[in-house]
This record gives sequence, C-alpha cells and structure tokens, in this order.
Amino acid sequence: MKLSVIILNYNVRYFLELCLKSVEIAIETIDAEIIVIDNNSPDDSCNMVSELFPSVKLIENNENSGFSKGNNIGVTEAKGEYLCILNPDTVVAEDTFSKLIEFADSKENLGIIGCQLIDGKGKFLPESKRNIPTPKVSLKKMLGNNNDYYANHLEVNATGKVEILVGAFMFLKKAVYESVGGFDEDYFMYGEDIDLSYKVLKANYDNFYFGETSIIHFKGESTLKDSSYAKRFYGAMQTFYKKHFKSNFIFNTIVSIGIKLAYSLRRPEKSSKLPIENTIIFSDEIDSSLKHKLPQPIAQSREVTSEIANNCMVIYDLNMLKTKAIIEDMKKKSKQKNIAFRLLPKNSKFILGSDSAINRGEIIHF
Repeated sequence: MKLSVIILNYNVRYFLELCLKSVEIAIETIDAEIIVIDNNSPDDSCNMVSELFPSVKLIENNENSGFSKGNNIGVTEAKGEYLCILNPDTVVAEDTFSKLIEFADSKENLGIIGCQLIDGKGKFLPESKRNIPTPKVSLKKMLGNNNDYYANHLEVNATGKVEILVGAFMFLKKAVYESVGGFDEDYFMYGEDIDLSYKVLKANYDNFYFGETSIIHFKGESTLKDSSYAKRFYGAMQTFYKKHFKSNFIFNTIVSIGIKLAYSLRRPEKSSKLPIENTIIFSDEIDSSLKHKLPQPIAQSREVTSEIANNCMVIYDLNMLKTKAIIEDMKKKSKQKNIAFRLLPKNSKFILGSDSAINRGEIIHF
C-alpha cells in the first residue's frame, strides 16, 4: 500500500465529515487507506464515521490520550509506505496526495514534507514553514519579532528545504516516522510537531515545504485557544527545551521565566462577528431551506471567479465544485474586506466555516 492517512479526531464531527469527504476524493487513484482515531469524543463523531464512511478504519479510544499518543496508535495500524498525519479540521485538494507522492518518490534522504496551509479566511498560515525555535528565536518571538521564527527564505508558493513543519499536515515515510520513535508522548498537545521535525533533522533527513499544493486548516477547531491553551503551549515549549537544549542552563532559565511571564501577561483574544450584508452561493441550485438562514440579499453563480462585494458571505457548493478551485478562489477573495467563507459538503444538509483562530467555527444546519 502506498499511503495511510492518519486523522486524530476529538469532538469536531462536522469538520471531520468534510475532511473525510475531501480525502476520499483525493485518494481515488491511489492505493491508500484512511485511519481515524477518536479520542473519546462526546459528540457523535464515531457514529458518523461508521455510517457514512464504512471503508474508513475507525479506532475508538476510551480516553483522550492526547495528540502524540493518539497518532502513534493510528500509525501502528497503518500499512502504507507513506503516512499523512492530518488534522480533522482540514480540507485537502483533489491532487494534494498525488503531487506529494510524485515529489516524495523523486527525493532521497527524505524526512517530512509539509504543504501550504490557509485558514478559514483564505489567509496563508505562516506556521506552514518554520525554523528551529531555539531559545534565542523563541525569546525574540515572545517579544514580537517573528522574523527568525518562520522560514521566510521561501516564498509561499515555492518548494524547498525547511526545518520545522506543522502537525496539521505532515507527510513522511512510515519507516522514517518509526526510526525516530514517532511523536513523543511526553507532549499531550502542542510542541509535538516541532519535536518530531527536529528529531527527523537530527537523524540527518531533509524536511521540505511543498508550496505547490494548498489545503484549508480551520484553526479554531482542533487548536481551539481556550483558557488552557497558553498553559499547554508554553509547557510544551519548556519540554522541548529540556529535551533538546540542555547544555545552556542560564539561557534555559531565562526562557523558562519568559514563558511563565508570557503566560501570566497573556490577555484573552476577542473575536468579533464579521459585518456581513449579503450572500453569494456558488452552486447550480440553492436549497430553499438554506435561504432563510442566510444574510440577504442572496445571489447565485456557477463561476467561482465571479467578482463579489465586500461584507459578503461566500458559500461554495461541493456538489458541483472542485476543492482545488475553491481553495484558490478563497486565497484571491481573502484580500477583500469582511469576507466569510462557508463550504457546503457534498450530500450534506449543513454549511460550515471559521472566521477566527480562537473560537469554534460556524455550522449552519438546514
């Protein structure tokens, strides 16, 4: 088998449904499998997977064992030569995996490959490509200087070597994953992707950012920044420094103080609802029951390249549109003011999207 797509889920049933539908299309021409590990979700994620995706291998944990352990459980069941560690709040393009496999097969000494991630507002996520967060780099970031934290030597659409990739999408050989021990289970959530990327580098493999394919990552879902976010994130960074930067005690002490200070001074971010005044639906047909739940007036178009006004909700109907075309259109329209993007999954009666990295996305049933 060529590819195993590993998806760890916790309590994002509708985003998971959209993700799985996009992955199924993307692996149609590939010898591949999908493995979903559910970390004891309180919603009906498991029932949904069993009913709508019978070919998916579902592993139901009886506890929330965290990101690292959950993914490691999935990898032990994987049969593919390659793994894709994928968040459930993502949407992949039809050719994402085929492009990555072609690229990966052409490389020797390959470590991890990441791709271009955009958020629910169509904006590029700079964590798609990062440098090693040494104590010095992290201190500068905490003080507001991100220049050395992100891999700015590569353009967004370029492809080249980087050091650190994001756990929402990591593509690598299963043999490489196993050779470095997989995700370190000392990390519950956050930091494990940095740790894995760094371990792969130390094992003398080359990590790559592949900017020639894009996926959506609705950041407010699996990475929800609730009251415990800062504590977990800064705690994970402390773990990373203790594991990999033990030689400089004084600098580590400064970093530890800085981390605690950043946590204590952190203020909750506020998310305001976008001032949406109208709606455009890219679809062959608009469901009448959906119309009543949308900002008026409502326009309809079959061409995603159509121009739109500011302060608009844009709905893409996946019953007729390709995900790749939607992603490219989101990136173009994201430059406008107050645009909310929503996706209508194929054969579904809900639309969803996310306008914030700090709050849950919106799901509208009709």
